[in-house]
Amino acid sequence: MTAQIKIAQVNKVFKTPGDDVVALWDINLEIPNGQFVCLLGPSGCGKSTLLNAVAGFSHPTSGSITVDGALIKDTGPDRGMVFQEYALFPWMTVEQNIAFGLTIQKMPQEQIDSKVAELLETLKLVEFRKRFPKDLSGGMRQRVAIARILALNSPIMLMDEPFGALDALTRRSLQDELLKIWQEHKKTILFVTHSIEESIYLADRIIVLTYRPGTVKRDVLVDIPRPRDPSSAEFNALKRELGALVMEEQQRHQQAELCGSSSD
Repeated sequence: MTAQIKIAQVNKVFKTPGDDVVALWDINLEIPNGQFVCLLGPSGCGKSTLLNAVAGFSHPTSGSITVDGALIKDTGPDRGMVFQEYALFPWMTVEQNIAFGLTIQKMPQEQIDSKVAELLETLKLVEFRKRFPKDLSGGMRQRVAIARILALNSPIMLMDEPFGALDALTRRSLQDELLKIWQEHKKTILFVTHSIEESIYLADRIIVLTYRPGTVKRDVLVDIPRPRDPSSAEFNALKRELGALVMEEQQRHQQAELCGSSSD
């Protein structure tokens, strides 16, 4: 399959008053159109740094990231971002938040109203359409954030631990909603998580990153039929395999912190 997102020899170094911090090193990935990919690893492995570079919020120190062959130089309508913190406009109602991008694009009001009504129905937000973000639960706020990205019809969805702050039941409900949306709309999704179970439940493919500097430790295809049962033998076999890989990196992280403390 032809790569929609191509990450080639990407390095990212942050300049600090002391030593420079190498966040990413020699990342090479090709993600085809319509694939659901999870970036998995412990804190400090560069998951969000890589996602932000694909979004265009930051740039690699060296290497390149392209979408459909075009070099990413900035943010763009072809890539929609969903954050853990929801990033909604607090002074706008649910329907106004969803409509915001379409209004900026100067879409005719009739089309905006139709699109917003469709997404309110899809994300089960109809009865909340006139509410403000402060009056919504975390799960409902995240539904609004996802609806706002879907309104723009971006072919690529970038998601930075979007369900990380939610309770287990709400999280599973939104995971199922996301899978339904992905299957219906054929989006390409790059999804950051530190949850092994979440990555197996959602992804076609899981990229395990090493602790700093972040490199690709393992590229795993998830060959488990959907819908996936977290209690199944094959699900748990993969969970153990990925758990061992992530634990190796977590231990490296802890060892690095201990060495850093002892040198103070």
